[in-house]
Amino acid sequence: MQALETKLLGEIQYDESAVIEFPRGLPGFDDRRRFVAVRLDRTDPLIFLQSAEDAGLCFTTLPVQAVDPQYRLSLSGEDRELLDLPAMRQPVIGRDALCLAVLSIRETGTTANLLAPVVVNPRNLRAVQAVAQEPGYSHQHVLTAAEEVAVCS
Repeated sequence: MQALETKLLGEIQYDESAVIEFPRGLPGFDDRRRFVAVRLDRTDPLIFLQSAEDAGLCFTTLPVQAVDPQYRLSLSGEDRELLDLPAMRQPVIGRDALCLAVLSIRETGTTANLLAPVVVNPRNLRAVQAVAQEPGYSHQHVLTAAEEVAVCS
């Protein structure tokens, strides 16, 4: 087990084999490619993507289906290839891929990025932040008060 002292979560323990790799990095953080998914009982269903390379970098995420149960994942062929997902069909959330919306938490409210979710292949732990191919998704989907209470309680 590895130990990492983080800015937000304190000390976390993780297994090196559980590190999620972003081969292309994340937009704005191209040089940060290794993250640990941290789930805490007290903040469930939130998933924190903590950088294994930068103790101060942590993204708060939520499974997209917790925000939009009808969310339709549609990846480009390039993204499916990078993640080593089947080329002939779109991945199914929960079976083929974990799909996370990055949250932006401000005093004025919380928004979820449904336009560019983080998509993880759970079999090889490769991930990408993929721009949705389906129209109608926003990078600032406003969470309702009920959703925020459910997420933050």
